[in-house]
Amino acid sequence: MSEVIVREAVAEDYAQWRILWEGYNSFYAATLEDAITQHTWDRALNPASPVLCRVAQYEGKVVGFALCVLHEGTYHMSPVCYLEDFFVDANLRGRGIGHAVLSALRKEAQEKGWAKVYWFTRETNPARKLYDKEAATDDFVRYTMKM
Repeated sequence: MSEVIVREAVAEDYAQWRILWEGYNSFYAATLEDAITQHTWDRALNPASPVLCRVAQYEGKVVGFALCVLHEGTYHMSPVCYLEDFFVDANLRGRGIGHAVLSALRKEAQEKGWAKVYWFTRETNPARKLYDKEAATDDFVRYTMKM
């Protein structure tokens, strides 16, 4: 099996990331304006932004990504990492790529002193099989105010 490399996204990753981003949004039946996609990418590359992007490289190609938002929390003195968007090329699932991304995020959190990494997903998401191995669920329910 080829090695999975998880690293910070760089500008040259855009074309491959964009294909994955479109696949991610398709999975969630979301349609975004190009301006939002560009704004997300720009923030992910900006070191002053709390948005960060990690990509998974496999056999020389970007095949997955994690978009996270670092933020302060009221229950912790160190930053909290919200894993907002996470996607692996559907044709390559089951090869350890998702596990590699989550492991890299755990390691980065430990090295940088983040209090935790957390995320939400749909109950029906097949990736929960992986998530259940990597993290624990809790009894919180998410509410959203639509504007």
